[in-house]
Amino acid sequence: MLRIRHEVNGGPEVLFAEDVAVPDPGPGELLVAVEAVGVTLPVVRKVREGSEPVALGGEVAGTVAALGEGVRGFALGDRVTGLCFGHGYAEYALLAAPFASAVPAGASSVEAVALVRSGLVARGACEAGRIRAGDSVLVTAAASGVGSLALQTARAHGAARVVAAVSGPDKAGFLRGLGADEVVLYADPAAWGGPYDVVLDGVGGELLGPAVRALATGGRLVAYGSGGGSVEAYELLARGASVIGFQIRAVAQGRPEVYEGWRRALWEAYADGSLRPAVHGEVPLAEAARAHALIEGRRNLGKVVLIP
Repeated sequence: MLRIRHEVNGGPEVLFAEDVAVPDPGPGELLVAVEAVGVTLPVVRKVREGSEPVALGGEVAGTVAALGEGVRGFALGDRVTGLCFGHGYAEYALLAAPFASAVPAGASSVEAVALVRSGLVARGACEAGRIRAGDSVLVTAAASGVGSLALQTARAHGAARVVAAVSGPDKAGFLRGLGADEVVLYADPAAWGGPYDVVLDGVGGELLGPAVRALATGGRLVAYGSGGGSVEAYELLARGASVIGFQIRAVAQGRPEVYEGWRRALWEAYADGSLRPAVHGEVPLAEAARAHALIEGRRNLGKVVLIP
């Protein structure tokens, strides 16, 4: 089978394709014939900035090709999607059964990878930020797969004003089409239009400081990205504000009943049309470097999906 990996860290050019044997599922695992792979910013950053090469994981969707010992609730031929923590950039991938879910009829594999992991992060970030009716919310990385769903989820949680923060003005029309009231640019924090009750931050790094300063008294910043960064304690003290870290893997492992409830709610919102996953485009698996370059260049509007 075809698999994408890297032996050194660096830019998209370090990715290469190799031909390897199809893996066997271990206890509690599903072997999935992959039809779509969602490219995530954390994986892109690990390739460039990681201390050592890692397996390229992420969300995958496809058909169950084999079942490991002890797996219940799935059968050969089932269409599934889920989080792969091993080699996901491949024609076949292994999914731990607790991280897999059925793809309902009427949804494509591409829609599944654009919705589930990104939607779970968006839902979790909104829950962590305790968004209430009437709140004002700023969403950074708003044109990403997670950000585009966070905009919609914040509104569904009752936010009265939802503002999208992005790198360039060319994304404004796309974001207004998803329900953003306003679109602001990273380069001009003075024009962000705060203060905000909640900031959902998927960027981190140098943007974390301005994001904290955009908070209202008692505001909450939810950091769910992989960009790191530091916060001045005085900025929090001055506002009585808080910074909350969120990672979906921690919820899936530590609170599986909550994870499953959020997953069901995502598919229900998709079915009734209240949540629309945005797909920037589909890229052949063998051209994974091109997909990474799209995200590094901040050119994507929604999810970038690899197709084996």
